[in-house]
Amino acid sequence: MAIIYDKLLNRDFGTLEQTYTEKDTMLYALGIGMGQDPLDEACLRFVYEDGLKAMPSQSVVLAYPGFWARDPDTGIDWVQVLHAGQEVIIHKPLPVAATVVATTRVTDIADKGPRVGALVVSERTVSDKETGEEYCTLVTTILCRGDGGCGAPKKTSPRPDQIPDRRADSVCDLPTLPQQALLYRLSGDFNPLHASPTVASAAGFKAPILHGLCTFGVATHAILKSCCGYDPGQLRRIRLRFSAPVYPGDTISTEIWHLGNDEIAFRCRSLQQEKVVINNGFARVG
Repeated sequence: MAIIYDKLLNRDFGTLEQTYTEKDTMLYALGIGMGQDPLDEACLRFVYEDGLKAMPSQSVVLAYPGFWARDPDTGIDWVQVLHAGQEVIIHKPLPVAATVVATTRVTDIADKGPRVGALVVSERTVSDKETGEEYCTLVTTILCRGDGGCGAPKKTSPRPDQIPDRRADSVCDLPTLPQQALLYRLSGDFNPLHASPTVASAAGFKAPILHGLCTFGVATHAILKSCCGYDPGQLRRIRLRFSAPVYPGDTISTEIWHLGNDEIAFRCRSLQQEKVVINNGFARVG
């Protein structure tokens, strides 16, 4: 099998519907590491029903089409897939429980050659089923490492958001748990790369890695804590590029720069691996 450009670009994902509850909202927050300090009342509001709030990053698991790259009709070598980038544009804060619908479409495919792979970009809009109000638009980029040379156009990638060449204005260190990936997958992403040592080894990793979207949730936590006073309504937009895998148990250190006009640049490091794991981060708050 191999990617067929026109077929994948026109793939019909249908309209997905999901009803989520307060329990699901709390489980998601636990899955990205909230609540590790039971005395931290700022975090408690995301994992306890009294005054419960939804994390803005929870949008990535709502009406989620699943690990669709594994479906045979895509032609993708799914074992070689990595999450390359993520953007969430927030139109309205998420309620703690609701029924939502979402449509997904592949918007772009770029052939980066046999040694790199193919980039596949998809877009998903999540709306309230009853009112039709849009909660968010999600733009996801995956790198299909085994599908370079698939015949898609060879496009130049958009210029990434820049990180200032100066010391960060603040740094936020957040630990992950050894079982973090096993917790996070209960919110709907069952890619075995994050649970099975056998699959992880076949993909070239020493152990199951943390979901990219779990790392995204940790980065969102850092921005919410450092720049928004833990008020989810203050986060308007966030995007980033994944630059290296994170292993469960790593501490993620988020470096933050204030750019003015409510704009923020950030990147994340794994302290244990001593490497940048999220780069070219951008957020808009206020």
